[in-house]
Amino acid sequence: MILPLAAGGLVLTAGCVVEPNGRLAFQPFVVAVAAPVPVVYAAPPTVDVGPLMVPDDYTWDGYEYVGLVGDQYYYLGPGNVWLFCDPFRLDRFHGWERGHGNWRIHAIRNDRYRSDRYGHVQPRRDFKQRNDRKDEH
Repeated sequence: MILPLAAGGLVLTAGCVVEPNGRLAFQPFVVAVAAPVPVVYAAPPTVDVGPLMVPDDYTWDGYEYVGLVGDQYYYLGPGNVWLFCDPFRLDRFHGWERGHGNWRIHAIRNDRYRSDRYGHVQPRRDFKQRNDRKDEH
């Protein structure tokens, strides 16, 4: 019986203060809340993966247009810009290529899709070479 009364007394006196005149007074509870910490998102690191290239010729492999510049394969991505082939696309293309070894002979001349991955139009490399040859004659 004494224990419940003592517990009740603690609850009733919680938040009580003795004022300078000796009277008991209740003070409002103050709950301090820390300011929210802003979330900072770091931008992914940029990786320079070489010069911006646009293939002068391309082919349809059954899924997408693929072109080759030097030893780097590109595919025609969203917005009609040429992007580096990731390993999945490259494996799929090489599988298709095994059955179409002469695809370069039948490749489509790229006069239409001349934008690099940043949307900048790139001139044809063989066009400049042809003009240089005309000047030599």
